[in-house]
Amino acid sequence: MRNRDDLVNKLRSGEVPDILIIGGGINGVGVFRDLAAQGIPALLVEAGDFASGTSSAPSRLIHGGLRYLETGEAALVRESLTERNLLLKNAHHVVHPLPVWVPLTKIFAGAFGAAARFLRLTTKPGPKGAIPLKIGLTIYDLFGKLHKTMPNHRMLWGKAARAELAELSEDVIAVGEYYDARISHPERLVMELIADAEADCPDAMAIPYLAAGDTKDGAIELVDRQGQASFAVSPKLVINAAGAWVDKVQTGLGFSGRLMGGTRGTHLVVRKPALTKAMKGKMLYFETADHRACLALPIDARHIYLGTTDIRVNSPDERDFTEEEIDYIFDVMRPILPNVPFTRDDVVFVMAGIRPLPYQDTETAAQISRDHRLDKLPATEDRPFDTLVLVGGKWTTYRAFAEQITDTILERRGAPRVASTADMVIGGARDLPADTDARAEWIEGVSNETGLSIDRIATLVTRYGSKARDVAREEGQKPARYDHLPEYSPAEIALICRTERISRLQDIVLRRTLMGFEGAVTKANLPEIAATAAEVLGWDKARTVSEIAEVTQILRDRHRVTLT
Repeated sequence: MRNRDDLVNKLRSGEVPDILIIGGGINGVGVFRDLAAQGIPALLVEAGDFASGTSSAPSRLIHGGLRYLETGEAALVRESLTERNLLLKNAHHVVHPLPVWVPLTKIFAGAFGAAARFLRLTTKPGPKGAIPLKIGLTIYDLFGKLHKTMPNHRMLWGKAARAELAELSEDVIAVGEYYDARISHPERLVMELIADAEADCPDAMAIPYLAAGDTKDGAIELVDRQGQASFAVSPKLVINAAGAWVDKVQTGLGFSGRLMGGTRGTHLVVRKPALTKAMKGKMLYFETADHRACLALPIDARHIYLGTTDIRVNSPDERDFTEEEIDYIFDVMRPILPNVPFTRDDVVFVMAGIRPLPYQDTETAAQISRDHRLDKLPATEDRPFDTLVLVGGKWTTYRAFAEQITDTILERRGAPRVASTADMVIGGARDLPADTDARAEWIEGVSNETGLSIDRIATLVTRYGSKARDVAREEGQKPARYDHLPEYSPAEIALICRTERISRLQDIVLRRTLMGFEGAVTKANLPEIAATAAEVLGWDKARTVSEIAEVTQILRDRHRVTLT
């Protein structure tokens, strides 16, 4: 990837595509990538780092949305399952099959209510037993047949389920097992889509820390949050993909009215190695007493991801977790895992984000549709560009949503689609064998080429897919390791700084790597990481100290991490 300074200089010279995408989360980047596949360049701007908003705080699931069946959103479920299967093929380095267990305490409960919701006679949530779930899972299997990649569901009775997971409550009389998928590093997939887009279409430009401001005399002000400069651009088409911040961007473009009505979802990373081992990779997905959907997802040998809350907010900036939300997550776990104590001492990391949901006046947050839509707003005399607004959207369906938007643009231009992203392998999945034995051979080959151990290459593959070869080559030439962070290397971080459009230290710690998420950052190793970034990016001592202080504060205030 070109570095940010080169792109800003190109912008300063006036070499700007006539399509402006505002928002560098998964949906904006998805459109950027699909347009590039058609040979159509766009300028994508993001006020922060790429994937630094909602896209960095998902439930880490790539799923069909089983519970959307109950609200009658069958088309969304069908689309989601198709997209899930495509991601399992096209991004198999970061998207992995996931066995899901739904524990149940009733057999017939909610059958009539579930039918009423499926038929859209009501949207009010209610309890569900084994029979309604069995019916729902059968439909789920049928919808997932296109590009099918995983087994059909099965039902287990309580005794058989506890034989596999003894920690389950005695109140659980049955478990429904089905398969979905998880994404291990969502922020990395966003970066890889940007890199793929710019490789396909060299005139495409994606610039972080460049905020869209007000519209004046038909031009849109872009404010460089790194260099404090500003630029005026005059696009022919604006795509507002700002997610939860859509309304804020719309105001700057001269629109009024409310489109978004987000909810805050908070998740916890907790250290529970014994429970992780017992779960054997299975996720628990269950309904709470207040009819919310919560999960317990093992993410490695030591940590489990718990969530989530669903709290209405009036502003997208209300994304800081509360202690009450932590209590809530602990409370809802107890009926399912009554003998597993969860305490604040177990918490490694807290992640909260605002879901970009459409504004709807519903009785509960669970009743708000999770579907997406595209609003088309024509140009006016004061605003001489058409505007497309992305309302809603979720991780799993980003590609299909982007395809819909790109097709709208192609229709405007009278141009045919020349490529489908449905068949395009993404980033580090390219040239990486999906088969276990073939992948082991690939890893051994890279080990022989670079001199690094097979275990080290395997670790790098879990982080970067086939790009692990590039990191391994760097480490082979510069084998030094950090004194206080041996699982990462200066060569690895330096390569990220050179090639992944790094602007801030937080970009490395919170998004390009999972070290923050995994609880690996300490008071001793953060200066080591910063020193590598400073050397590559040319930071002086004052800037380096400032970056360390900023990351320390973000970890404390937004993620409940106090460095020791």
